[in-house]
Amino acid sequence: MADTKREIERKYEATDATDATRLPDLSRVAGVGRVVSRGVTELDAVYYDTADLRLAADSLTLRRRTGGADEGWHLKFPVATGIRDELHEPLADTLPSSFAALLRSRLRHGEVAPVVRLLSSRDVQHLTDPDGTLLAEVSVDTVCAERLAGEGTGTTATWTEIEVELADDGDPAFLDAVEKRLRKAGVRPSASASKLARALAETSLDRDDTGTPKSTPYTAGDHVLTYVREQIRTIVGLDPAVRRDLPDSVHKMRVATRRLRSAFKTYRTVLDREVTDPVGAELKWLAGELGVDRDQEVLDQRLGARTEALPGTLVLGPVRGRLRIWSAARRTGSRRRIVAVLDGKRYLALLDTLDALAADPPLRPAASRAPAKTLPRAVLKDYKKLARRMDHALEHPPGPERDAAMHEARKAAKRARYAAEAARPALGKPAKRFAKRVKAVQTVLGDHQDSVVARDALRTLAIEAHAAGETTFTWGLLYGYEEATADARERELPEVWARASDPVLRADLKH
Repeated sequence: MADTKREIERKYEATDATDATRLPDLSRVAGVGRVVSRGVTELDAVYYDTADLRLAADSLTLRRRTGGADEGWHLKFPVATGIRDELHEPLADTLPSSFAALLRSRLRHGEVAPVVRLLSSRDVQHLTDPDGTLLAEVSVDTVCAERLAGEGTGTTATWTEIEVELADDGDPAFLDAVEKRLRKAGVRPSASASKLARALAETSLDRDDTGTPKSTPYTAGDHVLTYVREQIRTIVGLDPAVRRDLPDSVHKMRVATRRLRSAFKTYRTVLDREVTDPVGAELKWLAGELGVDRDQEVLDQRLGARTEALPGTLVLGPVRGRLRIWSAARRTGSRRRIVAVLDGKRYLALLDTLDALAADPPLRPAASRAPAKTLPRAVLKDYKKLARRMDHALEHPPGPERDAAMHEARKAAKRARYAAEAARPALGKPAKRFAKRVKAVQTVLGDHQDSVVARDALRTLAIEAHAAGETTFTWGLLYGYEEATADARERELPEVWARASDPVLRADLKH
């Protein structure tokens, strides 16, 4: 596994009056005890990308660098403005296999090749506190960039920039203090997010950026396609995070697959279902594969929280230990299974299909109509399906049949909510209010379903504990709590549904 660090840094333009010897006195920054010169290092970095600069378009950087303490291969993923996760592998002649896997959702069957070479002369200073603890590293980089491929091959550009990188576990507020001092000296933030972005821009023949101009959606088809493409980008973008086992990444990727599949169903008057139905079936398969791990994670968190909330006098027997063993047994191999799915031909074929659909969408005649007419109809159609399922659920007395009916209503609520969220850019506040009310219904139904699943698990755990000669008191107590939760949600549901089914909400969507 590649070494990973969270890189928090800010970049600044070095003006004619600000060079390596004329930085402002940073020892006057609050908290700084000393400014320690670390000398000059020569760096030689070759950046890799696809011919169409697919990585740069998503603000990813892949480089092979010699020189400096961390020479080797580096792969950087954006986290937020000024924050990136940097992965490092030792120096090698070829792309490390771990990086190839993390880039697979973007590269597919393509390959990366050198696109830019950067030669940097880096003058480094360390800002330390009075005890000598590193607070930040400040470097003045004199850069020479050469375009190695594509338009502008052979073109060069030079510039000087200043980087301030926060030390590990440092306080981001310290960067504000440094920036205040730099601004006072006339130094301004860089217009480019990275050296690569600047190099690509300055060595391009037309001096344009690598992004794709965004057109304003006008028709119903424009809005639906904007939403569809956003979900596709989310799936592709989350692939590396799932492989790295980052928190909530599986859940977010699964939600994106559901949103996309739901959009295909809801807006079938805009996108031809003969094309989207088979794609939706593959998305359902992917969501199912992702769901195995996610569902167990949710259940673990619920049962764990319930157990921890109990007074110690009510936890009888090896309850926590049995929970851990039970969870581990059910999740054994789940990580390997998910990665195997992401490496499989079926998944990669799905990504290719999604790319093709986004590039050449199967639009129907309704796609050219005004969004204010087409989109509300689709949202309200999903609402009617939800209303039928809610009526069916509420007419049943408490018990297994109601549990099943409420679960089906939950699915319909989720689809109606997604439909409204997709239409929100076109319909504005009415769609936002509708989605919010339906989400409240979905939340109540979801907590109820989670209690159903939890009770089934608790019964299994109680049977196993009994067979091992352990007391089942605590398992029965937890089962009772889940029954009470389900009862509370069932009593809460009619009121929440009444707010979501307010005729005014639906009337507003039409105006």
